[in-house]
Amino acid sequence: MKIENLTNAEMQAIIQTLVNMIDIGIHVVNKDGKTIIYNKKMADIEEMDPNNVHGKNILELFKFNNETESTLISALRGNATKKSKQTYFTHNGQEITTINDTCPLYDSTQQICGAIEVAKDITNLERIIRDNILKKGDTKFTFDHIIGKSIKIAEVIEASKRATRTSSSILIVGETGTGKELFAQSIHNGSKRSSYPFISQNCAALPESLIEGILFGTKKGAFTGSIERPGLFEQAEGGTLLLDEINSLDPTLQAKLLRALQEKTIRRVGDTKDKKIDVRVIATINEDPIDAIANGHLRKDLFYRLSVVSLFIPPLRERKDDTQILAQSFLKKFNYLFDMNVKSISKHVLALFEAYDWPGNVRELEHIIEGAMNLMEPEEVIIDVPHLPISFKQKATEFVDLAVYDENQFYEKDKEESKELLTLEDYMTNREKEYLEKILKEHDYNISQTAKTLQISRQSLQYRLRKFKLK
Repeated sequence: MKIENLTNAEMQAIIQTLVNMIDIGIHVVNKDGKTIIYNKKMADIEEMDPNNVHGKNILELFKFNNETESTLISALRGNATKKSKQTYFTHNGQEITTINDTCPLYDSTQQICGAIEVAKDITNLERIIRDNILKKGDTKFTFDHIIGKSIKIAEVIEASKRATRTSSSILIVGETGTGKELFAQSIHNGSKRSSYPFISQNCAALPESLIEGILFGTKKGAFTGSIERPGLFEQAEGGTLLLDEINSLDPTLQAKLLRALQEKTIRRVGDTKDKKIDVRVIATINEDPIDAIANGHLRKDLFYRLSVVSLFIPPLRERKDDTQILAQSFLKKFNYLFDMNVKSISKHVLALFEAYDWPGNVRELEHIIEGAMNLMEPEEVIIDVPHLPISFKQKATEFVDLAVYDENQFYEKDKEESKELLTLEDYMTNREKEYLEKILKEHDYNISQTAKTLQISRQSLQYRLRKFKLK
């Protein structure tokens, strides 16, 4: 059938089908501003029922500060726009932000007969940017950014929120990649100091010869080439100073830091006068503080001074209940950054995540999701095992083979001696339960000894016993 032989109704049906297949918002109005085309994507963006939009003037449906802010109204006056950001409100008060390409439509007499708009939704991205701009300095994280529902992480969040009420020093203990700075920024932003600076310094990133001057400042003429320069303590006045990897500081500098904390004064390098400071210090350490003291990495007196409030961030292997929700959050993040539309993560991948030991913690999980999305084809919408980085698959396979899963095929005999193909998730669940039963029996069901052998906490073990209904 030739296109010229199609009826108007058939042509309209084809056009409507085409515009609904496009993954970008399309809105077309006639010369009176009434909607004649409104595709499915546009309806999703604005959460509007197309039946309530067709035939109505856009100014009846949406609220703008003034008419000129409507790019469609502007197009009806002959003004085309390219990549124009527009913020407006639906009839139910929902705020929408889009990037629009809009242009007028002309009839055969070159008179404007309508306008068409192609819109890309950036509502969530705009909200994230706006929220970050409202934060002073480089602090962008709040407690709302801490993702997890496990008991362990919930306890740390609650303790951190209580710590926002005072100005006491805080020591945050956690392995690399557990999110220590996220907690530090959240505490700062939740405290009365949130309107003052948040200064962060990794103590392992600077040579010992420079870090004293960076921390406490320098006096002009103190040494060749020295200038009058405030240190991090002075720059953070009234706010918070985060000292990351405090165990990397030279013991002599640790003694000077201890004095600054006790006396609430600092002295610039080369100066003879002390300067009063009002700064809250949050320090982080990536090893057990007791081990750090025993190995000479951390002064005992500094530890006692810093650990007025101590927060222990659990590694991801001890809060595996949060693995799925963390993975989904990173999926959303990289969908925005990469302009992708990946919908979900397969059960097989989630089962591998559950089995894996996560030596790199939450940061490693984030990098794996990012790497997987880089390997996906444009039409793929589910992260599956082939998309995972090769290095992760090798490590995960080694972990599964060594720890629990000594069979080469995912099969289990049923009562009739037949073989039934199991999902990877079901297989791993069965093997984990069997392994827990085995270790429990070896230790006469002693919870502490079993947890020690499995290298997990008692709380994590007790959760698994309840999960598998083991006594």
